[in-house]
Amino acid sequence: MTLHSNLSREQLAKARVLVVGDAMLDRYWYGAVDRISPEAPVPVVRVTRQEERMGGAANVAYNIVTLGAQASLLSVVGDDEASHQLEALVASSGIKPCFGRDPQLKTTVKLRVIGRQQQLLRLDFENIPENEVLASQSAEFEKLLPRHDSVLFSDYGKGGLAHIALMIDQARAAAKVVLIDPKGSDYSRYKNATAITPNRAELEQVIGSWRDEADLQLKAQNLREALKLQALLLTRSEEGMTLFDAQGRLHVPALTREVFDVTGAGDTVIGTLAAMLAAGMSLHEAVPVANRAGGIVVGKFGTATVSYQELFQ
Repeated sequence: MTLHSNLSREQLAKARVLVVGDAMLDRYWYGAVDRISPEAPVPVVRVTRQEERMGGAANVAYNIVTLGAQASLLSVVGDDEASHQLEALVASSGIKPCFGRDPQLKTTVKLRVIGRQQQLLRLDFENIPENEVLASQSAEFEKLLPRHDSVLFSDYGKGGLAHIALMIDQARAAAKVVLIDPKGSDYSRYKNATAITPNRAELEQVIGSWRDEADLQLKAQNLREALKLQALLLTRSEEGMTLFDAQGRLHVPALTREVFDVTGAGDTVIGTLAAMLAAGMSLHEAVPVANRAGGIVVGKFGTATVSYQELFQ
C-alpha cells in the first residue's frame, strides 16, 4: 500500500517536536566466541568491534529527525563519559540536545554483548536523578515550549519524568499537542494529555485483560475518559493498532511483512505520530502513517528508523 501524502517535505521540515524523557546510550560489543572459559561455564567473547547508538528518548528523537522534522531532546543525564558520548551522538544526528547534568547520576547505559549473531548478555548501568536537577528541567521545559508544535514524553521509568504532570499542564495551557509513551501501572500522572500510546502488555497492566474487542473498547474508553485524554492509541504489533477517541474506534491492520526485529518499533510509531501532528495532520490521518512506519521498521535489524522517502514513496 502506498500512502499518497498531502504532506510535503517542506511542511514536515517546519514541524518541531520537543521530546522529553529518559535518554540512554546503547552500547554493542561484538566478538568471536571460540571457547568456553576455564574459570566458569560461560563463553569467552573476544571483542572485535564496538558500536554506540542512541537509546530511549534519544532514539525517539532520532526517528523524528530521520523523517525530516525537527526535534529537541530535553533529558537529565550524568556528568560522565557516557553522557558526553550520548550528547555527541545526539548533536551529530541533527537533534538539538538540551541536557541537564546531575553529577550524582549515572547516565543510563545498556551494554549488549553479541557473539555468533546473538545477544549473550546485557549489562545495565543506571540510578535515579536528584530532585533539584529535575526541577531545573521543568524551568527549561517552559522556555522551550513556545518554540515547538508538539510535545512527546518518552517514559522509560528511569525517574527522569518526576514532574510530568506539571509539564503536561503547561503544554496544554499553551495549546500544544501532548503525546505520551507510558510506563508502569499508574497512569494518573498522564492526565489531560492529548494521547497515550501503550502496547498490549502495558495497557493490560492498567485495565486488566479483556475478553473480546467489545470488552477492550469499554475498558479503553473508560480509562480515556477518566484521564481526560482526547485519544488512546493501542499498538498491537502483528494486529496493527487501534485508536480510541470520542468518535469511537479506528482500527488499522498491520502491514504484513517479514518481522526481523521489533526493537524500537514503539519509538518509531510515537515519533512518527508526533511529527505528523506537529506538521498539522489530525490524529485520524496520522495513525495510518505511524502504523506504516512501524511496519517498515520491524523489517530492519536493531533499533532502526524510517525516512520520508520510505514512508511516502
